[in-house]
Amino acid sequence: MQNKLYGLIGFPLSHSFSKKYFTEKFEKEKILGCEFNLFPIEKIEMFPELINENHTLLGLSVTIPYKESVIPFLDELDETAKAVGAVNCVRISRKESSIHLKGFNTDVFGFRQSIKPFLESQHERALILGTGGASKAVFHVLKEIGIECYFASRQKKQNASDKTFLYEELNENMMNAFKLIVNTSPLGMFPHTESAPQIPYDFISSSHLLYDLVYNPTETEFLKRGKAKGASTVNGLSMLYQQAEEAWRIWNK
Repeated sequence: MQNKLYGLIGFPLSHSFSKKYFTEKFEKEKILGCEFNLFPIEKIEMFPELINENHTLLGLSVTIPYKESVIPFLDELDETAKAVGAVNCVRISRKESSIHLKGFNTDVFGFRQSIKPFLESQHERALILGTGGASKAVFHVLKEIGIECYFASRQKKQNASDKTFLYEELNENMMNAFKLIVNTSPLGMFPHTESAPQIPYDFISSSHLLYDLVYNPTETEFLKRGKAKGASTVNGLSMLYQQAEEAWRIWNK
């Protein structure tokens, strides 16, 4: 009998934590007959072929750059994924010749669980760095908590709200106003560990909280620069553990 297959789609996948995490989980918890593979697909149009060719594939995690572009290929979204407009987890249900694909967003669960212990009264306004799929999950969580959110981006999208700034527009007053800064961009991720979002770090203080969704390296250049100014810093590792466990629960529901 073939192993039940799970995996991760994205491109490139050199930075993946998922394969190691799930392989170790299967061994540690004595979960037999399961395997986790990486599927680096160069374009999202290859997605249906991947589903059809791997007959024992029951669940996928979705990472950069497909969290939004995977949606048209799915049959259904759960309420959270629908509200966020991004998917990072797909459950594949197979019955005889039919296949049903349902999208979820476990980034929301993971981010909520991991940031809650660090929030304080001064974190009433947040600046989210980046405007991709992960930024939507962060925005969804912070809005639910009651934190006002603004975005910083290298370029403004055509439909961007007036709450989106270019990095070069950020000044001392703005940095004082945003005591919570969350990096949702891949800047600083291995192997490009020397890069960091171009915010004016001189205006970071000990009342700031800097949160980076990047987890490899454990301390990014963004977090290092924040820490040097006395800020509290959190990386994305706890979020990753939380959302991986949530994905496993969804796949096996």
